[in-house]
Amino acid sequence: MRIVIAAIVGWLSISTSFAQSNTPKYSNEFLAIGVNARALGMASAFTAVANDVSAGYWNPSGLTQLEYQYDVSVMHAQYFAGIANYDYLGFATKIDSVSSLGLSVIRFGIDDIPDTRFLYDANGALNYDNIQFFSASDYAFLFSYARKLDWLGGLDVGGNAKIIYRHAGNFATAWGYGIDLSATKSFKNLQLAVMLKDITGTYNAWSHNTELVADIYTQTGNVIPENSIEITLPRAVIGASYTFAIKQKFGLLLALDLETTTDGKRNTLIKTNSVSIDPRFGLEASYLSLFFLRFGAGQFQEIQNFDRSTSMVYQPNFGIGVKLKNFNIDYALTDIGDQAETPYSHVISLKLGFDDKK
Repeated sequence: MRIVIAAIVGWLSISTSFAQSNTPKYSNEFLAIGVNARALGMASAFTAVANDVSAGYWNPSGLTQLEYQYDVSVMHAQYFAGIANYDYLGFATKIDSVSSLGLSVIRFGIDDIPDTRFLYDANGALNYDNIQFFSASDYAFLFSYARKLDWLGGLDVGGNAKIIYRHAGNFATAWGYGIDLSATKSFKNLQLAVMLKDITGTYNAWSHNTELVADIYTQTGNVIPENSIEITLPRAVIGASYTFAIKQKFGLLLALDLETTTDGKRNTLIKTNSVSIDPRFGLEASYLSLFFLRFGAGQFQEIQNFDRSTSMVYQPNFGIGVKLKNFNIDYALTDIGDQAETPYSHVISLKLGFDDKK
């Protein structure tokens, strides 16, 4: 635990130094959406719960708890009434009895965006055949490693090496690199975890093909973009989960996540001028460890009404799941109450675990 505390103190000092620089609060936000319908049904209160292939995203130290030798998972979701697609593919495997490896691939993209720069031909005539289409997509590749440290009382530790690739057609591209660290400790039915994201800052280096847009930008009075560096600031997530067994057939899992940022006051439930904490709550009820019902609440925000009064809103989530031997099907419906005035999203994920002999 001393090592975990030292890591948190180190993260705080690093993130505070970043916060003092002129860095944006929001960068690589597609990585904050989450993966796995089970986790999203619990409002992403999953840091101390993740124990399968999705732990590569939520908490890589949880990969030491894989049930099978190999774990594979896929997920698909749509946002903004189907305009944007969000996809995830994960793979994890045990190396030996105390260590595991994982690979996660995430894509968030908007496809078939019309490029109307050449809508008018050289003679000034309108020609719809000249319309071309491009995609604006964000990709993340997470390489995970986890190991159980028996000499630290069975503490599970893990980390991610992240590669980010973002592009907007042929107009601009960016590459980024980052590191996550995490640790998990189990105490019978209680599990505690900490996830330190982007501990050194994740740098995205943007490169713009200005020759493609210089003419049209000049005509329309827009500023021609320049190559730049975008930094994703560090943040920490502290999680806790507790499992109840009820008459051997029923189970109940309670989870809490506290996501902490140090880049100034954010619109979260707990906030100061230097630190903001965004809590998330999750619940999962199970029957025979085969059928699951999930609820969650998160993204608590204070909004101003038309009469200038303020009120607290949050995002409620709901999910169900079924386990068929080594195959899991999970479904989540996010923002079911439309509390934040955003369209709800359907999320479906599949997971398969298998061993060498099967």
